[in-house]
Order: sequence, then C-alpha cells, then structure tokens
Amino acid sequence: MTHLVLDLNDASLRLNGNAGPVEILRGITLGVTKGETLGLVGPSGSGKSSLLMVMGGLERATGGKVTALGNDLTAMNEDALARFRRDHMGVVFQSFHLIPTMTALENVATPLELAGLPDAFDRAEAELRAVGLGDRIGHYPTQMSGGEQQRVALARAAAPRPDILLADEPTGNLDATTGAIIMDLLFDLRDRHGATLVLVTHAPELAARCDRVVSLRDGLIADDNREAAE
Repeated sequence: MTHLVLDLNDASLRLNGNAGPVEILRGITLGVTKGETLGLVGPSGSGKSSLLMVMGGLERATGGKVTALGNDLTAMNEDALARFRRDHMGVVFQSFHLIPTMTALENVATPLELAGLPDAFDRAEAELRAVGLGDRIGHYPTQMSGGEQQRVALARAAAPRPDILLADEPTGNLDATTGAIIMDLLFDLRDRHGATLVLVTHAPELAARCDRVVSLRDGLIADDNREAAE
C-alpha cells in the first residue's frame, strides 16, 4: 500500500473579500506519497500558494479534509497545528522571514531551542555550513545578500529534519543564477533528509525537476501528470 504523507479529500478554501466570499480552492482531492517531489504550477490566482498553505495548516481548509502524516489538520486547534509544523514540517517562502535582530546562527537555532533540542546551536551551524554559509553564521540579515538570506531560510527549514518540506516560490525574489543555486540546495536538503517536497513555482525548468507536476486553474486541479502517465 502506498504511504500518503499528505492526503486532501475535497478540500476547499473560502475567504471573505471586500465584495463577499471568494472561493479560493473549490474541492481539491490529492495525495502525496513519502519521498515524492510535487510541483504545483498554474497562472497567478489559480490557488497554488493557498493549496500549499492548506497542506501546511497555515490556512485552515473551510471544507473537506486535510491529513498530514495520518493527522487530521482540519480537526486541530492553532496550538496543535503549530506544534505539528514545528515537529514535522519545514516551510520556505518567497520572502525570507528572518528576524533582523538575530544572526544567521540565531535565526536557525532559535526554533530548535524552542522545540527543546539540546544540540540546537550545533545543528544550526551544521545546516548553515551545508548551505555554504560557514563564514556568515555571525552576520545579521541586513549584512547578507538576498541569496544568502534565502540560504539561511533553507537551513532553518531543514534543521529540524522535517518529514515534509513546503516551498512557495523560493526563488521568486532572486536573480536567475542565484535562484538556480537555491534550488540545487533545496533538492539537496530533500535528499539529505529524505523529506517529501511540495514546491510552488512559475519556472518550467524547476517544475521539470519534480517527480510529478499538478497544474491548478481557478481553484481546481486542471492536470496531474502522474494520472496522465498512469
């Protein structure tokens, strides 16, 4: 039996806009297996990022069911969701979301400390070295380039050794050369930690590196190349 790390059954997301309710996701049924790399593509406004947020429990589905590692995210309260993400998920955004008053080392180590890991700083340093920032661990975000800041964000996402890595346009704010380096690092992190990776991207060359690509349009799955292959 195929082990589903993420399992969405008729998941929907309705948000209240200025003109009334807006249907962002309109019934998504989708399974992601252990170790799979899934690319989410589609035009702007198709629901890609919203689907990623629902998968991570960062947005709560307003209909249907979302299960991660056998846990029903739709039934958890906010504290339980936060603990689940801390223990099982790493998330990388287009914006780096680093704490400006903390060094690179502190940005990576602090979530590990909050999780009660005794080797937080050693593990943080090891992850920063793994992304090529061994000589920048004492630098603050304002002292680093965008590419370096995104490397810190990657190290922070990977340091807890998550089962699931979620990445939302992680190269969107970077030039092509730096973006390619970041993507190589992201796939390397996936390989080193054996994580399942779900990636939102507009870049065809990046989508082509994924095991499977799901296209969204108007909040629905328009195409799933796994199903096409089958």
